Amino acid sequence: MNIVAITACPSGVAHTYMAAESLEQAAIARGWTIKVETQGALGAENEISADDVTQADAVILTTDIELNGTERFEGKKIIQTTVKRLVVNPSEALDAVEA
Repeated sequence: MNIVAITACPSGVAHTYMAAESLEQAAIARGWTIKVETQGALGAENEISADDVTQADAVILTTDIELNGTERFEGKKIIQTTVKRLVVNPSEALDAVEA
């Protein structure tokens, strides 16, 4: 499975990156490929390219704040969740991808 994701939290600091790391570790543990773009206080980092989107089976987006650039995922399976849920239980979002 090939996943792309965007994490962002209202303050754009710790939780954005904690969610990204938690999601990456859970995906890798399943043998999946994942690329997580963070939209935080420093702007967008590890940006998802058009090629990344084309290769993605699904997209995971956080809903805590409005994300930039979500129109690029049109036509893809999108799972929406919160930063807290990704930090606490990233497998929940990955299970939704498989469903």
